[in-house]
Amino acid sequence: MAPPNFNSRQDVKPGECETLSPLVRRIVAGNAGPYTFTGTATYIVGRTEVAIIDPGPDDDDHLEAILAATRATPVSHILVTHTHLDHTALAPRLAEATGAPVLGFGGHGKGRLDIEAVGDAGADRNFRPHGTLGDGARIEGPGWNLAALHTPGHTSNHLCFALQNEAALFTGDHVMGWSTTMVAPPDGHMGDYMSSLRRLLERRDQVYWPGHGGPVVQPRRFVRALVSHREAREQAFVKRLRAGDRTVRDIVGKVYSNLDERLQTAAALTTLAHLLDLVERGAVEAEGPLGLNARFRVKD
Repeated sequence: MAPPNFNSRQDVKPGECETLSPLVRRIVAGNAGPYTFTGTATYIVGRTEVAIIDPGPDDDDHLEAILAATRATPVSHILVTHTHLDHTALAPRLAEATGAPVLGFGGHGKGRLDIEAVGDAGADRNFRPHGTLGDGARIEGPGWNLAALHTPGHTSNHLCFALQNEAALFTGDHVMGWSTTMVAPPDGHMGDYMSSLRRLLERRDQVYWPGHGGPVVQPRRFVRALVSHREAREQAFVKRLRAGDRTVRDIVGKVYSNLDERLQTAAALTTLAHLLDLVERGAVEAEGPLGLNARFRVKD
């Protein structure tokens, strides 16, 4: 299996409302960075009455751009893929300005593992939706129909939204065309993430609209490559453990070559997520409290 074909195009103008399809427009926030790429994408779905997916960061210019793009159309719903601040922080102000309810899976979770909160720096712990959406929930408007798909892994409350009218899936941070997804414990969980990826392989979506970067235009092929990539990473981590490496820091230094210093934390957290998944599956043992400072070895 070939590695994922990532798209590193960066010709995006923050604040510009771009028409992507008959039912979809996009405004990218001005929060570009090593974790957000060109910025967080806010999507507007519909024409005569619209839903907004992922309000984005709490930024005056971004709020004004969204309100300008929807000035002539009522906003019926504000949908949130997951509770990271670059996706949710603007939600309260946007709800106040439009009168639309904010809907998501629920508040930020603590994940399945009882470990130190090493990867929750960007979590929006104050997020309180007006209503919750479970797996399969439907949101409708004139000429459009969205269905929620619970895809835990990046966060325990991550949702994707399927636009049935266009065979499109808004994937938030679950699948992105520019990079792999960071899975940061304790709320991020690698076992859940892999299961959620495999669930997408059962679908027939024709395009993904991610929370960062451009579209994924051959989604099933791309997801298969992501699964293969993560499986290869797991094998590389086990190989390093068999070679005598014991800590996340040692493993990251050997497996990730020429890594941008700004992404060292992301690599460490995702490595930890893989190791914790191996512990849960009984393939690896941990010494000391589970976390970045634990020591790991392959179970005999």
